[in-house]
Amino acid sequence: MKINVKVNGKKYERDVRENMTLLRFIREEIGLTGTKEGCGVGECGACTVILNGKTVNSCIVLAVEADGAVIETIEGEAKNGKMSKLQNSFHEHHAVQCGFCTPGMVLSAKTLLKENPKPSEHEIKEALEGNFCRCTGYQQIIEAIQDASGQMKK
Repeated sequence: MKINVKVNGKKYERDVRENMTLLRFIREEIGLTGTKEGCGVGECGACTVILNGKTVNSCIVLAVEADGAVIETIEGEAKNGKMSKLQNSFHEHHAVQCGFCTPGMVLSAKTLLKENPKPSEHEIKEALEGNFCRCTGYQQIIEAIQDASGQMKK
């Protein structure tokens, strides 16, 4: 099947197998490898992307379901070689350890902050429920999101 998508502002048209996941499309067809496969069943959040404004686990979405969609991946977060405010906040708060979960965490946080610019700690935790990190213990991630939202006292 032929699909047309816009990923990080760039249009792509590709023929894909009917059973190809959006994760495989992003990684293998257009070469954006920041989106990671963790569990492969939509439980860990490592494959999180933003699809038409909502976060999704790209490992359980078929590429054909994304036909006509606007997709954001972690590669689209930095602009002109400069990290976004959110990415800088993750860096400054040491919210990145091995980095495997970070793309999904950043995109989940981005969606949260777009919908709720001043989330409470509870709302941040809720927004990150589908993203697992085995390195940081989450506190640094929560602080990074609070800081990016302007709620951290310096």
